[in-house]
Amino acid sequence: MIVGIGLDVVHVTRLERWRKIPGLLERYFHPEELQAALGKGSGATLSLAARFAAKEAFGKAVGTGLSGITLKNILVLNNHNGKPCMMLSGNALDALTRCGGKTVHLSLTHERDNALAMVVIEGEDHEQ
Repeated sequence: MIVGIGLDVVHVTRLERWRKIPGLLERYFHPEELQAALGKGSGATLSLAARFAAKEAFGKAVGTGLSGITLKNILVLNNHNGKPCMMLSGNALDALTRCGGKTVHLSLTHERDNALAMVVIEGEDHEQ
């Protein structure tokens, strides 16, 4: 059963500006996430923008926004096939549990100036 859906778009210039501010990326992104994104060379900013959009989409899907969620507790990586996945810890995992979620499905896309993310949270079916 779907318990939440979130969609977000991030303009890539936002992340271009953030990359120029010392320590800002480290505030919002998990070190493993930064390493993976920054390893993409010229695609790093697009990758970071898509990952930030995923964090925003997660907040919308759990129904609270990002209030009370530490962004580094939402880790967005790609599996061995390139499929994006979201790993949660701390207060982000707590938010998932509070909304009744069990599984997070994530889709990312980006092109030129924009990055988009969609999050679908699936909970358990409750038969009555």
